[in-house]
Amino acid sequence: MANLFSKIKSGLGLGSEPNVFEEAEKDYVEVGNQGEEKPQLVVRTFVLEDFSDIKAVLDVLRDGYTIPIINIKPIKEKDLIELKRAINKLKKTTDAIGGDIAGVGDDYIVCTPPVAKIFRAKPARKAPVAEDLPEGDDF
Repeated sequence: MANLFSKIKSGLGLGSEPNVFEEAEKDYVEVGNQGEEKPQLVVRTFVLEDFSDIKAVLDVLRDGYTIPIINIKPIKEKDLIELKRAINKLKKTTDAIGGDIAGVGDDYIVCTPPVAKIFRAKPARKAPVAEDLPEGDDF
């Protein structure tokens, strides 16, 4: 890399003015990866086609660094009893590790390790209907 500045310098015909490029060569420090850091959390997708596919999900959930997003559509179309077994197993494991679990739409389930929680919006407050208002009050 240090030769890069020399090549640029000679290519531009600046052999008589070495000060800028020589200073750049002296101050040059190569910065590389100082080490691979393991990410704090990983979001990973899974597809449940069979009850046996749940093992991989449970393993990464127990490790505590992965948030699995699980597509349950294939097992739901194939066998509802197996789907219920898989969801119960996921729920028990998630509760045991102190994590969280929620359905997303009709075909996905998200589980979290203890370091993350799933946001659940509170239901919108129902606006009062005229029949619910006390009589005689004008607003």
